Amino acid sequence: MCTADNIEQLLVGQPDFVLDAIDNIHTKVALLAACKQRDISVLCVAGAGAKADPTRLRFVDVSESSVDPLARAVRHKLRHEYGIQGGIPVLLSTEKPRCQLVSMVDMEHGNPLDYQIVPNFRVRTIPVLGTAPAIFGMAAASYILCQLAGSPYVGEPVIKLTAQQYDRALARLQQREEEVFANSETLPVDRDDILLLLREVYRGFSARAERQVVPGGDKGLMRSTAHLHFTRWDASKLPTVDNLVLLTAEEAEQHDRTSLAQLQLEDPLFVQKVEGLLDQVRAQLLY
Repeated sequence: MCTADNIEQLLVGQPDFVLDAIDNIHTKVALLAACKQRDISVLCVAGAGAKADPTRLRFVDVSESSVDPLARAVRHKLRHEYGIQGGIPVLLSTEKPRCQLVSMVDMEHGNPLDYQIVPNFRVRTIPVLGTAPAIFGMAAASYILCQLAGSPYVGEPVIKLTAQQYDRALARLQQREEEVFANSETLPVDRDDILLLLREVYRGFSARAERQVVPGGDKGLMRSTAHLHFTRWDASKLPTVDNLVLLTAEEAEQHDRTSLAQLQLEDPLFVQKVEGLLDQVRAQLLY
């Protein structure tokens, strides 16, 4: 069993990937922090207790993990005890727990330690549907195998955006086309395209931002996008669904003044990142 005392020994040899499915919060956080500090790939699995709906499973950054009680506690302890704000993937369910911990009243008769599953484990437990751990386990195994095979997938985002956010992004794009590119033609994209780009491709973040929710910022299922604007990735081409980049207002203005060739020389990693995202769009929608 993994404990805070033997983590160093377990991580000897720099494993290719670590799967954390620990229930003890202190050991769980210590293992995640140790992996992060050693640059070891790790996946944190949140609570399966009191969950039943397999369609609610999501892979998120730990900074987004406020919708699950265990993952929320992990995020808090990582930030406050280790200074880690994000960069650790978490598998969680967005389903609200269907029941609570076993009542202390139910434990009044007899020895409370009889409720421990193993020594040093918490006394109060939460009911678990028999299929739930298996579903979590298969999802985690799929994620890790694809990562190790060099063919990672990007799951559906946990955030939910509103119609107003999509309409605002579309209207701003039309305005930008007219003011910056002197293009008053009908846009070759619609709200469905903006939905795909804003939520699934860029996930409500600027293309230049770390995909982490900052402390005190948006958490859970909602995210503010009022500061973001779509603009042409390659200014010489029309604003088609595979030629749009999401940036802050200041970043977009700077981008519009910079040619793609110049950007390739100045920031090749950023170009590679955005081209990869737009390739996903092309593979999904175009060819």
